[in-house]
Amino acid sequence: MRPWRIMLCLVALIAGLRVQTLASPFVVFPKASELVSPDGQFAVRSVDSAHSASDFVGTFHSLWLFELATGRARKLCDYLGVASAAWSTSDFLVVTQYVSKRTSRALVFSAVAAEDPVMLDKTTLLRLVPAQLRPALRENDHVFVEGSRVEQDILHLTVWGYGQHDPNGFRYRCDYALQEGTISCIEDRGSH
Repeated sequence: MRPWRIMLCLVALIAGLRVQTLASPFVVFPKASELVSPDGQFAVRSVDSAHSASDFVGTFHSLWLFELATGRARKLCDYLGVASAAWSTSDFLVVTQYVSKRTSRALVFSAVAAEDPVMLDKTTLLRLVPAQLRPALRENDHVFVEGSRVEQDILHLTVWGYGQHDPNGFRYRCDYALQEGTISCIEDRGSH
């Protein structure tokens, strides 16, 4: 178990609280300038670094987490094009990076600990999902993994796409257990 997860569990146990969902709306960076956590302690901002005249610019951005009371900041990730982000409680930030017009990946960052994020993309899911779901991921050229929220140590995802295997598209609702690293998915028949 990652240290930040242990710390979050201990805080919840000591306080006698259940982890609850206090999701904020998703915003799209770099169009949005800031996303403040529900408790007002943190803000996520898209920052573009200064470039020399010879650098390739215009598409690369970085998401930074700022602790508002102290001004401390840490870089969360770089992204190309756009990234959507939402707070799921004040401790977890869910980010979907649109890597290209054909794919996206979901990341979960802890606001209270500087650990590596949990990252789920097409390649990761191919190793995790049951065998009957793998052809949709492997044989379609458009596969999107979008995070929606973290609730009681479960990352809720939508995995969808289309291509040669599924010309009319496919859509799954998935739950990824952050501690165990396991996933369960069901087909979302009403959404395509």
